[in-house]
Amino acid sequence: MTMDKTFNAAEAEPRIAARWETAGAFRAGANARRPESFCIMIPPPNVTGSLHMGHAFNNTLQDILVRWHRMRGFDTLWQPGQDHAGIATQMVVERELAKAGNEGRREMGREKFLEKVWEWKAQSGGTIIGQLKRLGASCDWERNAFTMSGAPGAPAGEEGNFHDAVIKVFVDLYNKGLIYRGQRLVNWDPHFETAISDLEVENTEVDGHMWHFKYPLAGGETYRYIEKDEDGAVIVDEMRDYISIATTRPETMLGDGAVAVHPSDARYAPIVGKLCEIPVGPKEHRRLIPIITDEYPDPAFGSGAVKITGAHDFNDYGVAQRNGIPLYNLMDTKARMRADGLSYEESAVIAGAIARGERAAGDVGQINLVPGELRGMDRFEARKAVVEAITAEGLAVTVLQKSIDPETHSEHLERVPLVENKKIMQPFGDRSKVVIEPYLTDQWFVDTAKIVEPALEAVRSGAVRIMPESGEKTYYHWLENIEPWCISRQLWWGHQIPVWYGPNRDDEGKLSIPSSGFGTDSKFCAAEGSGALAAAEQYYGEEVAFVESKQTAYEWALDRMEGRARPVPIWRDPDVLDTWFSSGLWPIGTLGWPEQTPELEKYFPTSVLVTGQDILFFWVARMMMMQLAVVGEVPFHTVYLHGLVRDAKGKKMSKSLGNVVDPLDIIDEFGADALRFTNAAMASLGGVLKLDTQRITGYRNFTTKLWNATRFAEMNGVFGDDVPAPGALPPKASQTVNRWIIGETARTLKAVDEALAAYRFNDAADALYRFVWGKVCDWYVEFAKPTFDGDHADETRTTMRWVLDQCFVLLHPFMPFITEELWSLTGTRAKMAAHADWPEYGTDLADPDADREMGWVIGLIEAVRSARTQMRVPVGLKLPMLALDQDAPAQAAYARNVALIERLARIDGLHPAETAPKGALSIAVEGATYALPLEGVIDLGAEMARLRKAMEKLQKDIGGLKGRLDNPRFVASASEEVVEETRGQLAEKSDEAERLAEVLARLEAMG
Repeated sequence: MTMDKTFNAAEAEPRIAARWETAGAFRAGANARRPESFCIMIPPPNVTGSLHMGHAFNNTLQDILVRWHRMRGFDTLWQPGQDHAGIATQMVVERELAKAGNEGRREMGREKFLEKVWEWKAQSGGTIIGQLKRLGASCDWERNAFTMSGAPGAPAGEEGNFHDAVIKVFVDLYNKGLIYRGQRLVNWDPHFETAISDLEVENTEVDGHMWHFKYPLAGGETYRYIEKDEDGAVIVDEMRDYISIATTRPETMLGDGAVAVHPSDARYAPIVGKLCEIPVGPKEHRRLIPIITDEYPDPAFGSGAVKITGAHDFNDYGVAQRNGIPLYNLMDTKARMRADGLSYEESAVIAGAIARGERAAGDVGQINLVPGELRGMDRFEARKAVVEAITAEGLAVTVLQKSIDPETHSEHLERVPLVENKKIMQPFGDRSKVVIEPYLTDQWFVDTAKIVEPALEAVRSGAVRIMPESGEKTYYHWLENIEPWCISRQLWWGHQIPVWYGPNRDDEGKLSIPSSGFGTDSKFCAAEGSGALAAAEQYYGEEVAFVESKQTAYEWALDRMEGRARPVPIWRDPDVLDTWFSSGLWPIGTLGWPEQTPELEKYFPTSVLVTGQDILFFWVARMMMMQLAVVGEVPFHTVYLHGLVRDAKGKKMSKSLGNVVDPLDIIDEFGADALRFTNAAMASLGGVLKLDTQRITGYRNFTTKLWNATRFAEMNGVFGDDVPAPGALPPKASQTVNRWIIGETARTLKAVDEALAAYRFNDAADALYRFVWGKVCDWYVEFAKPTFDGDHADETRTTMRWVLDQCFVLLHPFMPFITEELWSLTGTRAKMAAHADWPEYGTDLADPDADREMGWVIGLIEAVRSARTQMRVPVGLKLPMLALDQDAPAQAAYARNVALIERLARIDGLHPAETAPKGALSIAVEGATYALPLEGVIDLGAEMARLRKAMEKLQKDIGGLKGRLDNPRFVASASEEVVEETRGQLAEKSDEAERLAEVLARLEAMG
């Protein structure tokens, strides 16, 4: 069939993708010819997700590796799937319900709401799968996995066993003592009323305030406060009856448990161990807290004294844990000031006794230190009220400030509260966009300290390699300082925790009323409710029944106390597991575990994980720990980490900056192949990923160049009925140009194989680009044109056919659509390009003599072209060339290739000469010196004047750029992107100046 003039990507790509899918080209094991397996697990995108540039980049690299191994005959599996994305999905469905005017989640109840989630998933949850197919991702789509498959209530089509695997792991780890319920500080999202991971927190710089307050010493005690400057000179020496603290969150002062100072801070040595008063709350019940020492406070920051609110600050939590300071929770799940528990008066009395050491802290959950007038108030409203109350009482630190009387306009000094307006880092929920609150709550945790060592040893021993090596340092840092992993979330969409609670039983066997916190109730962990019921009946020795909630259990317990017949109530934990817990089992869960499936035996451990460096800890490290803890094996042997895809200037893409690039828009405009090749070309190991649409345009032109070269071959009878076998060796060639291109092909294969084996995608792309565009399309096609009418036409056609086939095969992992199209258009093939045999020939095919001769010819043509361009010789003008001296090899090479050289370099004959005439431009190549007479062709004087003027402007620009970069203030204050852009401009202009200097020198030599 005759080729169209151009490749229509928009028409061809869906047609080709459908052919692959119909043929089952990407099924596990397709095209396998060898026993070795190769398996990649796709980092599962959220079921709510749409393709973004990070996905496009990441999946391009995976697809290159998968297609390369599949074509080499490996038993290949690229396992696709999606994460159920608990908080994101629940948010989307709740929003859709509200938009449609339906009742809310809580009104409809858990079971009905989950039905709505499954309905949404069936309708909209597959969006990103179609988008990945548009990119050309060669996953085994028939095996598409989902992290909630097989969960209770899952509809038809979701019968997998991933849920069973997740629940089994929880139960097993719980029974081994590796999962426990405890109280710790977590990131709390008040909008969704759930704990969230660090990755779901966006720390954003915002305008904030730092208030300075006085904490009076107990009993009116005083001390001598001495402050010195850096040289040791005394700058403050006064008697004080308070200690000064600074805070950005005054509302949390109500929960202070201590004030901490550094052990070395001599200013506060006289009052360490004494008590001070929190300056807020009813005066008659004002609380006293101790002044303690700890390594955490920085004497040089602020006053050097830090209030310790262990239940509302992560750093303070650590200080409180080290020093036995009680943790007083001030807020409810919506970040309103608590309205439950004991009265403020009762709470203050108990807290005071604890501070004085008269009472053990114990369970302080019922203590509510929020004064009555603040209870139920939003945290930010409470902040205003606290600041106003402290200021009104005169306990704000004050400073002198100039003021102007509005009536007399006279200046005077007055004392005003010290409030610093400053930038602060504020944590926001990435979904809710509300301020995250450090919150003390009962959660489920994995005791990671007990399972981390095998994950560390796997990397230390080399069993798992992390690339680039800098990733290993980050991995070690995180895992060697690991904290317990919070795995519970207060959501409905997810794997519900398989634990049921029941009343405690005292020594006499009597049952207690369920406690205020789940942590002290009896627990029954089982994969199914029936197992929990049986365990509870054995424990209690009487009839047990399920109830819907803890409130119902409380009511039943009261009934029993009053003599009414009731079974022992047990209720299920309403929380679900963190999505990172289920995705941590992705490698084994997608392969059928806990069943010992053939896929699990064949493809696990998997081969390589390609993922973003931002989830090295959140996902990669947890997969390592989980797989080693569950099945005793590493999940993969290599981890390839990449950074964020940024814009052309290196800036992070964001909607607020307006620089977000949609990969689907790129595919619509340029085609998937151009985007994929761009992704590969910028994938330098550990490098910054800068996406430039100009680069994408260039690679679309690359596809056009390949298409045109193939069309040229078709028009010259290259593609006959005799189709070379896949992986065939090249034809025997006698002509120098054909022997040369065969050697270039072999060297390119070696370069691509070596680069891909080392995960240097950019080097592989560069080798292919230089070969296909530079050697094949530019030089070989031009060299071949005159031979099609000569005695060696058949040899050239056969060689060109083989070379173009190699181009299609070698480019296929990078540009699968156009290569599949060209593969099918250029002959009747036994296999699709996706299954074409990857070549295995070596560089012994190269012919040194042919390489040397064609390298010499190309060098001469390029030198002449470059000189003509520099001197601005008219493109179509043919010039005579003078041979000043030539050795025998140079003479022979010129003679054998005279037609090629003179046609491509626009030369009007070669003439011997003793010396170069005035105004001639010399051309030096190996073994010969030539000259191009330019007198009368260009105006040397005018050209030199133009270049000197251009050089003056360049030098001025270079001086300005150097001045900016040599200025320490510029480098320190400008953004990293601006500094890098300036450095890039300096490098570009410096290169341009070098080129101009070279041209000027040549012109001066000619004169």
